[in-house]
Amino acid sequence: MPSLKTPVADFYSDTQTLPSRAMLDSVLSMETGDERHNGCPTTNKLRERVADLFGMEDAIFLPSGSMCNQIAIAVHTQPGDEIICSRESHIVFAECGGLAKLSGAMVSVIDADRGLFSSDAVARLRRPPSSFAPRSRLVVTEQTSNLGGGAVWPLDQLQSVARTAQELDLAVHMDGARVLNASVVSGTAVADYALMHDSAWLAFTKGLGCPVGAVLAGSRDFIREAWHFKRMFGGAMRQTGVLTAMCLYALDHHVERLAEDHARAKRIETALEGCSLFVRVLPVETNIVLAEISPAAELSAAELRDFLASKNVKVMAVGSNRIRMITHLDVDDAAVSRLIEGIEAADTSLGHR
Repeated sequence: MPSLKTPVADFYSDTQTLPSRAMLDSVLSMETGDERHNGCPTTNKLRERVADLFGMEDAIFLPSGSMCNQIAIAVHTQPGDEIICSRESHIVFAECGGLAKLSGAMVSVIDADRGLFSSDAVARLRRPPSSFAPRSRLVVTEQTSNLGGGAVWPLDQLQSVARTAQELDLAVHMDGARVLNASVVSGTAVADYALMHDSAWLAFTKGLGCPVGAVLAGSRDFIREAWHFKRMFGGAMRQTGVLTAMCLYALDHHVERLAEDHARAKRIETALEGCSLFVRVLPVETNIVLAEISPAAELSAAELRDFLASKNVKVMAVGSNRIRMITHLDVDDAAVSRLIEGIEAADTSLGHR
């Protein structure tokens, strides 16, 4: 058994980050007030910065990214409407069917390469007006694509999808949880990715290292409606400056360093490509590594996860035969070495039994 003093090398998710001392210190000098009455200057400053980042008119601070998605769906759709998105979209696999429960919406999914679909796919799935079929109403993109292994939408492809959606009278929403990862690796401005989208959001609890928070952006009319659903869904808070001060700190200090996470993920990719345990490692572009275990290894994802846990290395099992590893500001080069050593030990001990 590993020593209790051995720190966990936690690659389960970039949501595992903890606020730094400097981030916590930023709370001590902030101004706050009641956000429900537009009375928190720190929160209002964050809203303005994120709206500007996306090139949109207004924004709203929310507790989580899932709430951003669910509020956007509630604003854009009516019960019975249909959403077009990737089968691997977060709103499909990780939000408890919230779009059906909260908005009465249904989905039409695209089997897309790494979660990145084409404008032609949108056009094929958009239903013509009918008195008996669901109404196609919303397209959801995800930048970067989580289950696509952190794949980055090429700008021309993303804008083509958004343009086609507009031409077909469909709203477009971006799940931009890791859009800053895409921006850092590509050099493309976030506002360019969000062009022709009706709404988009940014997570602060992933690579940016905050304990709470996401910001949803859109037009003034959209955000006015979003406030209605924020209250309805239980997301309205009071003195949110204690949270948004940390988000502002992250925008100032934790964006450019995302490149370090990307470099560490590439190092993991290289090691796994040379390991016989895996039949495929999705191309690494940002901070997510998704690897498919070879059938010849006769090893499940859960078994590999548990073996690594015994070495104080934490990863996520995705289904029966894939593991996911995400780099972030709380895993350093030494932690990457421990992960690679653990996988090499698993290959020796468990592989090809």
